Amino acid sequence: MRRIVSVWLIDWPVTVWTRSAGPNTPESSRPDPFAAGAGPLALILRTARGAVIHALNPAARTLNLSRGQTQADALAMVPHLACHPADPAADLRALEALAVWGERWSPAVTVDPSEGGLEGLFLDLTGATHLLGGEDGVIARIEQRLAEAGIRARAAMAPSPGAAWALARWGNATRIASDADVREALAPLPVDSLRIDDAALKQTRRFGLKRIGDLYPMPRAGLARRFRDGAGVGLVRRLDQALGATAEALIPTRAPPRYRGWEAYADPLTDTAGIEARLPGLAESLARTMESDGQGARALTLTAFRVDGRASAVSVRMGRALRDVSIWMRLFRETGIERIDPGFGIDALMLTADVTEPMVALQVSMGEEPQARHAEGMAALIDRLSARLGEASVRVATPQGSWMPERAERWAPALTSAPVRDRHDPGRARPLLLLDPPEPVETLADLPDGAPARFTWRRVTRRVTRSDGPERLSPEWWRPRPDGRQSRTRDYYRIEDDQGLRYWLFREGLYGAEYTGAKDERAPSWWMHGMFP
Repeated sequence: MRRIVSVWLIDWPVTVWTRSAGPNTPESSRPDPFAAGAGPLALILRTARGAVIHALNPAARTLNLSRGQTQADALAMVPHLACHPADPAADLRALEALAVWGERWSPAVTVDPSEGGLEGLFLDLTGATHLLGGEDGVIARIEQRLAEAGIRARAAMAPSPGAAWALARWGNATRIASDADVREALAPLPVDSLRIDDAALKQTRRFGLKRIGDLYPMPRAGLARRFRDGAGVGLVRRLDQALGATAEALIPTRAPPRYRGWEAYADPLTDTAGIEARLPGLAESLARTMESDGQGARALTLTAFRVDGRASAVSVRMGRALRDVSIWMRLFRETGIERIDPGFGIDALMLTADVTEPMVALQVSMGEEPQARHAEGMAALIDRLSARLGEASVRVATPQGSWMPERAERWAPALTSAPVRDRHDPGRARPLLLLDPPEPVETLADLPDGAPARFTWRRVTRRVTRSDGPERLSPEWWRPRPDGRQSRTRDYYRIEDDQGLRYWLFREGLYGAEYTGAKDERAPSWWMHGMFP
């Protein structure tokens, strides 16, 4: 049986404004618009109609003010109304951050950005309620933890998101419903609790349909035809979603991890040393779970859940799949566990494997053992440097689809690049050092299409003693040159001078085929592209 929890965050915009007002002000001296003696407060939003009320505190609602009312009318009714600008974007960001904090109860938390002061969260607790003290216990625990964080909330549980949403906001006697009694639990609730739009709500009231139970005896087809502009179709769909007859998908704010370790603490952690002391046990638990499935982690995230309803996290990435706890700990130290802000205390830690890969034992021969150790050490070095300096600071050359040397590779972050296999080809030797861009040289050749016998580069003339080539590379005509010049054929030569130094030269252009001696044509030219060790 599916178990969905809907958490209604009562007056969420006012809560966000309160928590963000005066970030340098002590918590005890911040304004509390929900206190018993607090004055009326409204958050104002600028719209095409002008300034309208976006949110109200309880004191303002008792004075018959309402959302959507213009600021001028509200001030005429309540001259002492405190007005502040609303920030819906900040409200949504705070809601998404709270969804991450809600992962302390469920790995699948979905933001519910309902309007009209009905914002909230959906938590999928299917098959997990017994781990959190039962259904009654988890509802009480969620409300208690949010209240301790200064967030007014009301939660309910049902087999469908629509039913849980309705019970959280309108359910009084019943806030937990099962498949067997969901129809009975929803029957006395107003039609407003079906999350229908204003047009459908007005028509239901005009037909005298005030409660959800009034819709049960009506045929679905007739109910859908009774309304104008397709409003009835939306009403029927929402009713079927609430009753579980039609599925409703929930998309979590963050994809649920396949592997995660979790620990909660009765005494909150207040410093980095406390986090670092408990991280090895959490990592060992995660590593054992992954080892049983033959998996390794390439990305890990440590999330700290603070008592004030916020979450702080730090992530590490690895170039290869690992489940060695000592390496994990070293990478977290290199990245900086101190980046986690404990705030007023951390009462839970979660370690998740964000990217996993199968780990298969590889058997190497005795002759390949040094190369295997070298590759393992290089991978560990890349991981440590990336954790300390940042992923963008450690890059490797990765092959590209081009046979032109200057286009055959590009630099990419080492952790996000696939491992480069040995691509050595004795027939296509390439120098370790390439000049970018190639530098012009002056040559003296016995034949126009032959290797040079002497060349001058950087004002120094060198005599050629040996040469090998040519290696011909056809032009990539579909890729225009940056300088706008026509791409032409290249003939590459490996050349050694009388001092034993070796170079990689190429002639750009072919006599006869790409150069006929015409006045407007560019003669073939020689270029230095690299040096061999």
